Amino acid sequence: MQDLFSQSRNNLFFILGPCVLESLDLALEIALEISSMAHDLGASVIFKSSFDKANRTSISSFRGPGMSRGLEWLAVIREKTGLPLITDIHTPEQAGPAAEVADVIQIPAFLCRQTDILLAAASTGRIVNVKKGQFMAPWDMTQVVSKIESMGHNMIWLTERGSSFGYNNLVVDFRSLPVMKKLGYPVIFDATHSVQLPGGKGESSGGQRDYVPLLARASVAAGADGVFMEVHPSPDAALCDGPNSWPMDRLRGLISNLLNIRKCVPAQTTI
Repeated sequence: MQDLFSQSRNNLFFILGPCVLESLDLALEIALEISSMAHDLGASVIFKSSFDKANRTSISSFRGPGMSRGLEWLAVIREKTGLPLITDIHTPEQAGPAAEVADVIQIPAFLCRQTDILLAAASTGRIVNVKKGQFMAPWDMTQVVSKIESMGHNMIWLTERGSSFGYNNLVVDFRSLPVMKKLGYPVIFDATHSVQLPGGKGESSGGQRDYVPLLARASVAAGADGVFMEVHPSPDAALCDGPNSWPMDRLRGLISNLLNIRKCVPAQTTI
């Protein structure tokens, strides 16, 4: 765990995978392609997927296989690919079981101020990735970090995923990256959720995936330590976040582009 965290301070890394675990076969197919790409490009990659999406727009939206089966699937993916894993939790009680499989525990943006879930994640000893709420200023993450540090835990990642901009829309303020980096921890840019249109389709969220490369490139140029992208072989058929997911067949070119940009940018770019 410490090695993964140390590497995240020095090398551009990527968090990639489908929004939610739809099936073991599909998730494994995606993970194997990501693993192959990472090997070919020399990229540092963490596989991401959720066993449950408790914050879907509609009660009828697909949520995933649940914690027990989902963690079993993630364990298989780890065994077959060797990729480190990140998955999100929605209650403090999920932190312990998730930490038995995942290298990184992710706190969803809507829950980033919930003290109990932050403390539970920190108590696992895993890296804790907190997504900045769409409703928060980047400097507000100071208190989030303090809650985690209160547990004697200092393996923290912070993720920018866009800010609310009127109704059903988000905007990215790239000033948030250097502001959060001043807190002393790696900062990730979530390129796919930042183009989401929350609740924009009434019973589900919309998205503008064509802007993913633009924002991803801008984030690396602005000094992001990592880039998060949800990917899927058929985004329009994805059961969660399809409109803002990036197509697998266009992933290698984008990752290669981002790695080349990073070569031109100092690792600790700040203001």
